[in-house]
Amino acid sequence: MSLLNRIEIKTAEEIALMRRAGAVVGQTLEILRVSAKPGVSLQELNAIAAESISSRGATPSFLGYGVPPFPAVICTSVNDVIVHGIPDDRVLLDGDLLSIDCGAIVEGWHGDAAITVAVGSISAEHQKLSDVCRESLNAGIAAMVAGAKLTDISHAIESSINAAGNYGILREYTGHGIGTSMHMDPAVPNYGPAGKGPKLSVGNVLALEPMITLGSAQTQVLDDDWSVASADGSWASHWEHTVAITASGPQILTLP
Repeated sequence: MSLLNRIEIKTAEEIALMRRAGAVVGQTLEILRVSAKPGVSLQELNAIAAESISSRGATPSFLGYGVPPFPAVICTSVNDVIVHGIPDDRVLLDGDLLSIDCGAIVEGWHGDAAITVAVGSISAEHQKLSDVCRESLNAGIAAMVAGAKLTDISHAIESSINAAGNYGILREYTGHGIGTSMHMDPAVPNYGPAGKGPKLSVGNVLALEPMITLGSAQTQVLDDDWSVASADGSWASHWEHTVAITASGPQILTLP
Protein backbone atom coordinates (compact mmCIF):
# COMPACT_ATOMS: atom_id res chain seq x y z
CA MET A 1 0.00 0.00 0.00
CA SER A 2 1.27 3.46 -0.89
CA LEU A 3 1.92 5.95 1.90
CA LEU A 4 2.47 9.30 0.23
CA ASN A 5 5.15 11.70 1.47
CA ARG A 6 2.51 14.35 2.02
CA ILE A 7 -1.14 14.41 3.02
CA GLU A 8 -3.37 17.08 1.50
CA ILE A 9 -3.74 20.14 3.75
CA LYS A 10 -7.16 21.77 4.01
CA THR A 11 -7.76 25.41 4.90
CA ALA A 12 -9.85 26.40 7.89
CA GLU A 13 -12.66 27.33 5.50
CA GLU A 14 -12.53 23.93 3.81
CA ILE A 15 -12.58 22.15 7.17
CA ALA A 16 -15.62 24.23 8.11
CA LEU A 17 -17.42 22.90 5.02
CA MET A 18 -16.38 19.36 5.92
CA ARG A 19 -17.73 19.93 9.42
CA ARG A 20 -21.10 20.81 7.87
CA ALA A 21 -21.08 17.57 5.86
CA GLY A 22 -19.92 15.69 8.95
CA ALA A 23 -22.74 17.11 11.04
CA VAL A 24 -25.27 15.76 8.54
CA VAL A 25 -23.63 12.34 8.85
CA GLY A 26 -23.53 12.49 12.64
CA GLN A 27 -27.16 13.60 12.92
CA THR A 28 -28.27 10.90 10.47
CA LEU A 29 -26.40 8.17 12.34
CA GLU A 30 -27.97 9.27 15.63
CA ILE A 31 -31.45 9.00 14.08
CA LEU A 32 -30.56 5.56 12.71
CA ARG A 33 -29.17 4.41 16.07
CA VAL A 34 -32.48 5.21 17.73
CA SER A 35 -34.47 3.70 14.85
CA ALA A 36 -32.61 0.37 14.67
CA LYS A 37 -35.01 -1.74 16.73
CA PRO A 38 -36.21 -5.35 16.43
CA GLY A 39 -38.80 -5.57 13.65
CA VAL A 40 -37.34 -2.71 11.56
CA SER A 41 -36.01 -3.63 8.11
CA LEU A 42 -32.71 -2.52 6.65
CA GLN A 43 -34.61 -0.93 3.76
CA GLU A 44 -36.57 1.16 6.25
CA LEU A 45 -33.33 2.40 7.76
CA ASN A 46 -32.05 3.29 4.30
CA ALA A 47 -35.21 5.33 3.63
CA ILE A 48 -34.80 7.14 6.96
CA ALA A 49 -31.20 7.98 6.06
CA ALA A 50 -32.14 9.24 2.59
CA GLU A 51 -34.74 11.59 4.07
CA SER A 52 -32.37 12.81 6.78
CA ILE A 53 -29.56 13.62 4.36
CA SER A 54 -31.76 15.33 1.76
CA SER A 55 -33.71 17.35 4.36
CA ARG A 56 -30.42 18.81 5.56
CA GLY A 57 -29.45 19.99 2.08
CA ALA A 58 -26.81 17.33 1.52
CA THR A 59 -26.22 14.58 -1.03
CA PRO A 60 -25.44 10.95 -0.08
CA SER A 61 -21.85 9.91 -0.76
CA PHE A 62 -22.55 6.21 -1.20
CA LEU A 63 -25.46 6.06 -3.66
CA GLY A 64 -24.08 5.11 -7.08
CA TYR A 65 -20.49 4.87 -5.81
CA GLY A 66 -18.08 2.34 -7.32
CA VAL A 67 -18.44 -0.63 -9.67
CA PRO A 68 -21.02 -2.05 -9.59
CA PRO A 69 -22.73 1.17 -8.43
CA PHE A 70 -23.66 0.92 -4.75
CA PRO A 71 -27.48 0.85 -4.71
CA ALA A 72 -28.21 2.52 -1.35
CA VAL A 73 -27.60 5.59 0.80
CA ILE A 74 -26.04 3.73 3.75
CA CYS A 75 -24.19 0.49 4.37
CA THR A 76 -25.93 -1.86 6.82
CA SER A 77 -23.75 -4.74 7.98
CA VAL A 78 -25.36 -7.28 10.31
CA ASN A 79 -23.55 -9.74 12.59
CA ASP A 80 -20.88 -11.52 10.49
CA VAL A 81 -21.03 -8.89 7.72
CA ILE A 82 -18.27 -6.42 8.55
CA VAL A 83 -18.63 -3.59 6.05
CA HIS A 84 -20.41 -2.56 2.82
CA GLY A 85 -23.62 -4.47 3.52
CA ILE A 86 -26.47 -3.48 1.16
CA PRO A 87 -29.79 -2.61 2.85
CA ASP A 88 -32.47 -5.12 1.85
CA ASP A 89 -35.74 -6.45 3.26
CA ARG A 90 -34.00 -8.22 6.15
CA VAL A 91 -35.75 -7.44 9.42
CA LEU A 92 -33.62 -6.80 12.48
CA LEU A 93 -33.94 -9.28 15.35
CA ASP A 94 -33.35 -8.87 19.05
CA GLY A 95 -29.66 -9.53 19.70
CA ASP A 96 -28.38 -8.50 16.27
CA LEU A 97 -25.24 -6.38 15.97
CA LEU A 98 -25.62 -3.78 13.23
CA SER A 99 -22.86 -1.61 11.80
CA ILE A 100 -24.11 1.44 9.88
CA ASP A 101 -21.80 3.44 7.60
CA CYS A 102 -22.98 6.81 6.26
CA GLY A 103 -21.51 9.51 4.03
CA ALA A 104 -22.78 12.93 2.93
CA ILE A 105 -21.63 15.75 0.66
CA VAL A 106 -22.09 19.48 1.26
CA GLU A 107 -20.86 21.90 -1.42
CA GLY A 108 -18.55 19.20 -2.79
CA TRP A 109 -17.01 18.21 0.57
CA HIS A 110 -17.50 14.80 2.19
CA GLY A 111 -18.15 13.52 5.69
CA ASP A 112 -17.92 9.78 6.49
CA ALA A 113 -18.61 7.90 9.73
CA ALA A 114 -19.85 4.56 11.04
CA ILE A 115 -21.32 3.20 14.25
CA THR A 116 -22.14 -0.23 15.61
CA VAL A 117 -25.62 -0.55 17.12
CA ALA A 118 -26.92 -3.10 19.59
CA VAL A 119 -30.36 -4.19 18.41
CA GLY A 120 -32.45 -4.87 21.50
CA SER A 121 -30.54 -6.89 24.09
CA ILE A 122 -27.18 -8.27 22.95
CA SER A 123 -24.70 -10.59 24.63
CA ALA A 124 -21.88 -9.28 26.80
CA GLU A 125 -19.39 -10.70 24.30
CA HIS A 126 -20.89 -8.74 21.42
CA GLN A 127 -21.16 -5.56 23.49
CA LYS A 128 -17.47 -5.86 24.37
CA LEU A 129 -16.63 -6.38 20.69
CA SER A 130 -18.29 -3.08 19.83
CA ASP A 131 -16.75 -1.31 22.83
CA VAL A 132 -13.24 -2.52 21.93
CA CYS A 133 -13.63 -1.31 18.36
CA ARG A 134 -14.94 2.08 19.48
CA GLU A 135 -12.17 2.49 22.05
CA SER A 136 -9.55 1.71 19.39
CA LEU A 137 -11.03 4.46 17.22
CA ASN A 138 -10.65 6.88 20.11
CA ALA A 139 -7.04 5.77 20.55
CA GLY A 140 -6.36 6.43 16.87
CA ILE A 141 -7.95 9.87 17.10
CA ALA A 142 -5.81 10.74 20.13
CA ALA A 143 -2.68 9.84 18.12
CA MET A 144 -3.69 12.09 15.21
CA VAL A 145 -1.67 15.17 16.14
CA ALA A 146 0.64 17.49 14.22
CA GLY A 147 4.20 16.18 14.15
CA ALA A 148 3.27 12.52 14.53
CA LYS A 149 3.76 10.00 11.73
CA LEU A 150 0.84 8.41 9.90
CA THR A 151 1.42 4.91 11.29
CA ASP A 152 1.40 6.26 14.83
CA ILE A 153 -2.37 6.21 14.29
CA SER A 154 -2.23 2.61 13.03
CA HIS A 155 -0.13 1.48 15.97
CA ALA A 156 -2.41 3.19 18.50
CA ILE A 157 -5.48 1.46 17.04
CA GLU A 158 -3.82 -1.97 16.96
CA SER A 159 -2.36 -1.63 20.45
CA SER A 160 -5.74 -0.67 21.89
CA ILE A 161 -7.40 -3.71 20.31
CA ASN A 162 -4.69 -6.15 21.33
CA ALA A 163 -4.73 -4.89 24.91
CA ALA A 164 -8.42 -5.77 25.13
CA GLY A 165 -8.22 -9.37 23.93
CA ASN A 166 -7.83 -11.58 20.88
CA TYR A 167 -9.66 -9.99 17.95
CA GLY A 168 -9.26 -10.19 14.19
CA ILE A 169 -8.10 -6.85 12.78
CA LEU A 170 -8.97 -6.41 9.10
CA ARG A 171 -5.99 -5.76 6.84
CA GLU A 172 -7.51 -5.46 3.37
CA TYR A 173 -9.74 -2.55 4.43
CA THR A 174 -8.38 0.65 5.95
CA GLY A 175 -9.10 4.23 6.87
CA HIS A 176 -8.38 6.90 4.28
CA GLY A 177 -7.89 10.51 3.40
CA ILE A 178 -11.08 12.42 2.65
CA GLY A 179 -12.08 15.81 1.24
CA THR A 180 -13.51 16.59 -2.18
CA SER A 181 -13.52 12.83 -2.73
CA MET A 182 -14.75 10.26 -0.24
CA HIS A 183 -11.61 8.15 -0.60
CA MET A 184 -8.27 9.89 -1.03
CA ASP A 185 -4.64 9.11 -0.24
CA PRO A 186 -3.27 8.05 2.11
CA ALA A 187 -4.59 4.69 3.24
CA VAL A 188 -4.63 4.49 7.05
CA PRO A 189 -4.08 0.87 8.16
CA ASN A 190 -5.45 -0.30 11.51
CA TYR A 191 -2.27 -2.21 12.33
CA GLY A 192 1.50 -1.89 12.07
CA PRO A 193 4.56 -0.30 13.71
CA ALA A 194 4.65 3.35 14.72
CA GLY A 195 6.89 6.00 13.21
CA LYS A 196 6.40 5.38 9.49
CA GLY A 197 4.75 7.26 6.63
CA PRO A 198 4.28 10.99 6.16
CA LYS A 199 4.36 13.47 9.03
CA LEU A 200 0.97 14.74 10.12
CA SER A 201 0.26 18.47 9.89
CA VAL A 202 -2.43 20.96 10.86
CA GLY A 203 -5.04 20.83 8.09
CA ASN A 204 -4.81 17.08 7.46
CA VAL A 205 -8.21 15.33 7.45
CA LEU A 206 -8.52 11.55 7.68
CA ALA A 207 -11.34 9.05 8.10
CA LEU A 208 -10.24 6.53 10.74
CA GLU A 209 -12.20 3.28 10.77
CA PRO A 210 -11.15 0.19 12.71
CA MET A 211 -12.94 -3.02 11.76
CA ILE A 212 -12.59 -6.10 13.97
CA THR A 213 -14.07 -9.57 14.36
CA LEU A 214 -14.40 -12.06 17.19
CA GLY A 215 -12.40 -14.56 15.14
CA SER A 216 -10.25 -14.53 12.04
CA ALA A 217 -9.30 -11.38 10.12
CA GLN A 218 -9.89 -13.25 6.86
CA THR A 219 -12.81 -11.94 4.82
CA GLN A 220 -14.99 -12.88 1.86
CA VAL A 221 -17.00 -10.71 -0.53
CA LEU A 222 -20.56 -12.00 -0.86
CA ASP A 223 -22.50 -12.59 -4.07
CA ASP A 224 -23.86 -9.01 -4.15
CA ASP A 225 -20.26 -7.89 -4.97
CA TRP A 226 -20.27 -5.45 -2.04
CA SER A 227 -20.92 -7.05 1.34
CA VAL A 228 -17.72 -8.06 3.13
CA ALA A 229 -18.22 -10.84 5.69
CA SER A 230 -15.86 -12.69 8.00
CA ALA A 231 -14.59 -15.89 6.41
CA ASP A 232 -15.22 -17.91 9.57
CA GLY A 233 -18.69 -16.49 10.32
CA SER A 234 -17.55 -14.59 13.40
CA TRP A 235 -19.39 -11.39 14.26
CA ALA A 236 -17.84 -8.00 13.66
CA SER A 237 -17.85 -4.32 14.60
CA HIS A 238 -17.01 -1.15 12.64
CA TRP A 239 -16.61 2.37 14.00
CA GLU A 240 -15.50 5.46 12.03
CA HIS A 241 -15.09 9.22 12.30
CA THR A 242 -13.79 11.93 9.98
CA VAL A 243 -11.12 13.83 11.92
CA ALA A 244 -9.17 17.03 11.27
CA ILE A 245 -5.86 18.05 12.81
CA THR A 246 -6.06 21.58 14.20
CA ALA A 247 -3.64 23.74 16.15
CA SER A 248 -5.45 22.63 19.32
CA GLY A 249 -5.36 18.93 18.45
CA PRO A 250 -7.62 16.45 16.64
CA GLN A 251 -11.23 17.50 16.06
CA ILE A 252 -13.97 15.05 15.10
CA LEU A 253 -15.99 16.48 12.20
CA THR A 254 -18.75 13.85 12.20
CA LEU A 255 -20.39 14.50 15.56
CA PRO A 256 -24.14 15.24 15.62
